Amino acid sequence: MTRLPQSLRDRASDHSPSAGNQDPQAPGWRTVLVRALGSGSMASIVSTLVVSVRSWRRSRSVPAGTNAASQWVWDWPARHAGGWSARHTLLGYAIHHASSLMWATGYEAWGRRRPADPPLLRAAGVATLAYVVDYHVVPRRLSPGFENRIGAAGVAAAYAGFALGLALCDLAKARRHRSGAPRPQRGAELVQPGQHAQQERRQQQGQP
Repeated sequence: MTRLPQSLRDRASDHSPSAGNQDPQAPGWRTVLVRALGSGSMASIVSTLVVSVRSWRRSRSVPAGTNAASQWVWDWPARHAGGWSARHTLLGYAIHHASSLMWATGYEAWGRRRPADPPLLRAAGVATLAYVVDYHVVPRRLSPGFENRIGAAGVAAAYAGFALGLALCDLAKARRHRSGAPRPQRGAELVQPGQHAQQERRQQQGQP
């Protein structure tokens, strides 16, 4: 049997299917899930704050928008619940938080596959997809349900807050990275050429 030269075997192994096309620096799926806990929690908190503020302005009830999400369990009465309660407020937030973690997993998976894409671009894409699924794909009972409590402008603000929350961790990390980068030492750059010239003159004159 004819044997391939060593160089050909090395190049074939470099392009073998087992090597794959993924970036070796890309985080593993466990890391993606851990990151989704952070970005999803931030998205849940920020969007809930937006919904609560809009609920207060429109219906004078802070938990009304959050209560509406409990329609997954309690159906239409949840959309009209205005007071604080574990039955509606706590359950509604738990549903919203779980949904946020699910979408955050998609956000982090996108970042794993295309790390060069800006965080805000990925977050806006995921938030847009979430809106389409929530209000144009799933049954109404599985939607957030807060549209009647916060209005169309409030819905837009809620999804914008959701997108911002998704990207906050990455934006903060990028800012820390920029602020922690070492600054160029201009003084050293100016001194080194002069020292180098002096050393050359000494070598030409035979001095140590």
